[in-house]
Amino acid sequence: MHYGLGIDAGGTYTDAVLVRGSDGAVVDAKKAFTTYPDLQQGISAALDSLDQELLRQVNLVSVSTTLSTNSLLEGTGTPVGLVLIGQHTAQKEFPTPYLINVAGGHGPSGEEEFLLDTDAIRDFAIRTQDYVYAYAISAFFGTRNPEHEMRAKFVLQEITGKPVVCGHELSQELGAYERAVTAVLNAQLLPITHRFVSAVMTDIKKRGINARMLMLKCDGSVYNIEDALEKPIETIFSGPAASMLGASYLAKLDTCAAIDVGGTSTDVSAIYHGVPEISPSGSVVGGWKTRVRAMKMETSATGGDSHVWVTEGEVKVGPRRVIPLCVAAVQCPGFLQKLKHMRLMPRKSLSENYQPTKFFVRTEYESIGLTEEENEVLKHIATDPVSIHDLTTAMHRMPPGGVLDSLIRKRLVQAIGFTPTDALHVRGEYTIWNGEASHAGAEILSRYNDMKKYEFCTHVKELVARNMAHDLMVFLLPERNEPLVDDVLSGQYHTKFGVKLPVVLLGGPAKAYTEEMSALLDADIIVPDHADVGNAVGALAGKGVKRVQVLIMPASIENPGEDFLLFYPGGRERFPEYRDAFERARQIGLELVLEYEKSCGISENETHVNISVKNIAPENWPHPPLETRVTVVGVGNPMMILKE
Repeated sequence: MHYGLGIDAGGTYTDAVLVRGSDGAVVDAKKAFTTYPDLQQGISAALDSLDQELLRQVNLVSVSTTLSTNSLLEGTGTPVGLVLIGQHTAQKEFPTPYLINVAGGHGPSGEEEFLLDTDAIRDFAIRTQDYVYAYAISAFFGTRNPEHEMRAKFVLQEITGKPVVCGHELSQELGAYERAVTAVLNAQLLPITHRFVSAVMTDIKKRGINARMLMLKCDGSVYNIEDALEKPIETIFSGPAASMLGASYLAKLDTCAAIDVGGTSTDVSAIYHGVPEISPSGSVVGGWKTRVRAMKMETSATGGDSHVWVTEGEVKVGPRRVIPLCVAAVQCPGFLQKLKHMRLMPRKSLSENYQPTKFFVRTEYESIGLTEEENEVLKHIATDPVSIHDLTTAMHRMPPGGVLDSLIRKRLVQAIGFTPTDALHVRGEYTIWNGEASHAGAEILSRYNDMKKYEFCTHVKELVARNMAHDLMVFLLPERNEPLVDDVLSGQYHTKFGVKLPVVLLGGPAKAYTEEMSALLDADIIVPDHADVGNAVGALAGKGVKRVQVLIMPASIENPGEDFLLFYPGGRERFPEYRDAFERARQIGLELVLEYEKSCGISENETHVNISVKNIAPENWPHPPLETRVTVVGVGNPMMILKE
């Protein structure tokens, strides 16, 4: 008997599931806290709690994660140096302050237009090597000829010895700016992705498991886990992609919408006839538009661990994630008593950080390059939680909110506070942690809103459910009329939205929200078995999908009947005859697709290949097309390994 092991590392929990190959049933599922900065502790804890006899029979491992997405959303990626080659366009913003624009670049046909200024690149490397972890390069028309990007990469690596990411390695789409952004974000993710992948591989090998290892990408397909070390940008949104696939798999529906309530965020997506909807223009993360193909989704910063805080008589949920009070009471001895003795604060002084239920605790991350203010605040925060009130007393002044925010973004400090998870503990609907701490926090915060604690927690739950319904309707409605969505969900009108798609809820506390969601929406709300580990199931449900596009163009428009250029991922070739170029395009596309499927453990016989051709030419054009795009798509199912 063979089994598949699915692993998903989220911002709060690391989940692990075992799926039986003969019938696809989930036979075991466990959760453990995601551990920072040593991710392997959390992974090992989750795997240790699985059935060890079944675990030894695993021959396929597939993983997904939201760690990379969270890193970009929270601004905790590592510093990156950016080299722009030949981009003499209007000034634009980039996700790094360390950048240089140097002479060089090619034209649309891949011919060199300007000489590459390697001296400027060398000087930039010397100046920045002590401040950045990695480098990114994007050259004008680098997809048509990557020569300048490769030469720049050699110079940077020779001087600094640091990782270097080239734009052409990540996307073959035109758009030098978007490729540059994609390359920078990819470089920022190298450390956290390396830690995660290394932790998984180390733990699997330590257990003597001989299995094919894959990772889910953000478009719902999988790739060899070693490739994730080279292209971690393709793992952004792999967590939400896993939730969609997991929802479809667990609910046994090939058409449905999914709402995944995680610790940090809530993700909404949909699948139609077994095919995830792909965003046509590339994914957007942290406000940055990339050239990465990803599933279409709606993500909001409201999750089970979102900070619930009060100000001016209003209850706010998020956007920041904190450790729930009920969890902190289990993890930190003495915390419950400290919480019970907290005094109320003046209403006019309340802010997101200045809350009577807000605490801070030091993490194990190393502090480097802090400002004087950051060092001053950090020296008063230890491994025992300190309240914002005690911190203010120790410093003889209120710590600047911006400094606390900076320390949290740098992962040096973790905040503790009241959350929707605490609200569910008070209501008795989700009670796996210390509910006494949740009751204490609700008692304090409810006084600011003239509510009883149960009434306060019901209000918090309703806010979360309304956010979930809002995200779903904004995702489904093409006009994205958010004010109208909010008005309808608020109950102002004698109507509510009808949703024809079944709506599958995932996440640990998902079942608690079915009543509220049914009140807000006329829809079939489904919470399948194992909904709390849906992402880990989805990691195994991804298909091996590879799409390769090869472009054929005349080398000269003045002589379009002969001499043709061929562009493909990482290469450029020239042919005197169009027919030879076309046959080579099909050959290259097929070779790249089958090579990819093989790396996923899928044989050529198990790969379904489709080849499509799109020609562009004027009407009555007597020559070969001005442009030919040969697209080769291969699809295979890695889970077939389990049936061997």
